[in-house]
Amino acid sequence: MPAPPTPDILALRGRVVTFRDNPFTTDPVAALHHEEDGLIIIRDGRIAQMGTYADTLRHLPADTQVTHYPDCVISAGFVDTHVHYPQLPMIAAYGEQLLEWLERYTFPTESRFRDPAYARDIARRFLAGLLRCGTTTAAVFCTVHPQSVEAFFSESERLNTLMIAGKVLMDRNAPPDLRDTAQRGYDESLALMTRWHGRGRQMYAVTPRFAPTSSEEQLKLAGALLARDQTVFMQTHLAENLDEVAWVRSLFPARRSYLDVYAHAGLVRPRAIMGHAIHVDEPDLMTCHDSGCALAHCPTSNLFLGSGSFRLFDALDPRRPVRVGLGTDIGAGTSLSQLQSLNEAYKVAQGTGRRLHPAQAFWLATAGGARALHLDHRIGTIAPGMEADLCILDPEATPLQALRAQSCDSISDLLFSLMMLGDDRSIRATYVAGRRVHERA
Repeated sequence: MPAPPTPDILALRGRVVTFRDNPFTTDPVAALHHEEDGLIIIRDGRIAQMGTYADTLRHLPADTQVTHYPDCVISAGFVDTHVHYPQLPMIAAYGEQLLEWLERYTFPTESRFRDPAYARDIARRFLAGLLRCGTTTAAVFCTVHPQSVEAFFSESERLNTLMIAGKVLMDRNAPPDLRDTAQRGYDESLALMTRWHGRGRQMYAVTPRFAPTSSEEQLKLAGALLARDQTVFMQTHLAENLDEVAWVRSLFPARRSYLDVYAHAGLVRPRAIMGHAIHVDEPDLMTCHDSGCALAHCPTSNLFLGSGSFRLFDALDPRRPVRVGLGTDIGAGTSLSQLQSLNEAYKVAQGTGRRLHPAQAFWLATAGGARALHLDHRIGTIAPGMEADLCILDPEATPLQALRAQSCDSISDLLFSLMMLGDDRSIRATYVAGRRVHERA
């Protein structure tokens, strides 16, 4: 079912924050663009004008109603660069690290997605959860079952959300009912790619789960799928856990590193997203920089599973910056809220001796995430011509937030309070292509 029509013209008034530059390569305060009393005019799902209310009002037809959020912050919608929608039912599963956690919790949960009705139900719940948290674009793992992809894209198309997703490829080291074969994985992925990639706002990602669950032949055929269409995405996992890294070394002894396994198969390229990348070395980071592939920083997941600390500032070193986005990684991650992800990202940075400025944090969740996905020409900032995916942040959503907001003396301080104290309650409303799709009760 297609999405309901977008209003021809929409006007939103409030504090507006967006980015004019990368806060990791320039002064963070200067990189952040802030209008204390801003007006955003949206026409046919795209931003037509953005500026001060006083200056921009003249561009608005006289009879247009303005939706005013006087105590809120209007931001570009959040971007989640790594998340598993089928794992939503098993979020907060106790007591294991990565490989044991997959066997005990993940694989049994994903087996249920052979049922199309179950897949549709979880897809609806998942996308509603993203929108409730202000996330308007995500790179999403489905399961090995094609029907899990159909369910996800069908619901995303109904909502008109800009989503990237794909069928997981696994032809070994997984339960029999979750394995495909190299050829069947190729054929099913090609059919789904042909059906969904570029259909409205839906985009396909070739999705080998991780190197241990794909044979060299399957990885090679994944590369062949990507060679058919340079606009298709690729997503997988990289160097999340030390036991996993050792396993990959034993399975692929001829390769220099975990990343080299993927590079050898033709998977390291623009629009490739590698989840986690905790245990990588400098040559790997250089390869990511040179190739244009991205890394997804998943702090709540890494802390929950005890996997390690992602070296964010090393990855973003301006001498050879790597594209980095933020991922919730449900269900190892503990919240769909990118505000909660930023809360933990700040603590991870502190633990590595670095300070994550709130402007840097919000850039990761918006413009930086869009850049990681090579979608920064469409989403991630608030500017004329961009697609109108927005979230309305309420810095006084809870009594504690309201108390803290009273002492905020700058927009940076207010954003910091949101990322440390906020969650889904802090999202007043979410807009997708200029249409309101979530409003807090």
